[in-house]
Amino acid sequence: MTAKRTARNKSIRSAVKTSIKKVEAAVAGGDKNAAGEALRAATKAISMAATKGVYHKNNASNKVSRLAKLVNKMA
Repeated sequence: MTAKRTARNKSIRSAVKTSIKKVEAAVAGGDKNAAGEALRAATKAISMAATKGVYHKNNASNKVSRLAKLVNKMA
């Protein structure tokens, strides 16, 4: 039971990290449209992870906030 839950959490955490890296890469590349799309995908992934209990809701909120700040700074 624990191994199954751990594997699921690890998979979700990995997907969230990947989506965060995509946002950061788009921001570094200077592509505002791609960054916006990546931000929407990352926000969805982070919210789902918080819903599943992988991240605490405040931790998830901080992650989304940090990414949104990065993207908004591009304007």
